[in-house]
Amino acid sequence: MGRFSKMHGLGNDFVVIDAREDAVGMTAARAHAIADRHGGIGCDQLILIGPSERADVSMRIFNADGSEVEACGNATRCVPLFVGRDVTIETKAGLLDAKGVEGGASVDMGMPRFDWNAIPLAYAMDTLSMQASWEDLPAPAAVNVGNPHVIFFCDDLDAVDIPRLGPVIETDPLFPQRVNVNFAEVVSDHHLRLIVWERGAGLTRACGTGACATAVAAIRRKLMTGPVTVSLPGGDLVIDWTPGGTIRMTGPATHVFDGEADWSRFG
Repeated sequence: MGRFSKMHGLGNDFVVIDAREDAVGMTAARAHAIADRHGGIGCDQLILIGPSERADVSMRIFNADGSEVEACGNATRCVPLFVGRDVTIETKAGLLDAKGVEGGASVDMGMPRFDWNAIPLAYAMDTLSMQASWEDLPAPAAVNVGNPHVIFFCDDLDAVDIPRLGPVIETDPLFPQRVNVNFAEVVSDHHLRLIVWERGAGLTRACGTGACATAVAAIRRKLMTGPVTVSLPGGDLVIDWTPGGTIRMTGPATHVFDGEADWSRFG
């Protein structure tokens, strides 16, 4: 039997498996089966915490569809709570530094990237105001914060048909690795609303990397100045970024319960 914890960050929920001492063989099929909310444990993402030679721990991230991704901001905030102390974390997006704060954690998410081939896009274009759009959406921005994001700043967020447009944009050929789709509305100089269609997960109550990418894009476009409070359906995150620097994300992390499972029964 293997142990796991059920955790969430602003309602974006995870099955977190401790593989630091006992390795857990994880495949796309197994991750998908564990994440299934009817036949499995149920989660938006499965998180595998393992040993690392470069950091305190390593973290692998699997979306609900079984695809493995580079980064997850909400899951990263859960790691110091899961481990019980401040930690450095080795991810496919690089090394991250996570520190516990009252009710959650603060994470240095690293440097954002803006080059078209770092997003990546299928061909060269300006990522601050892309020469691409869908239906009546405004021209978006694109940012890579360890994973790829496209951001639309909308006048009326509630008028956007996100469940229909999200999957269309996620799988557009312009994004060869698919993309996380962010729909934002600027409320004030330091506050925006955000709804994210996550690559491989669909609509979730919160997306930490989406909050980071959107705040960075808003600051680059001079729509607002940091720190930025990002209001998602699940609650608020605070994102601070100065051009040329790293992104600091602060917000809640919650431990729900612990359990045991036989991983060989999944997938």
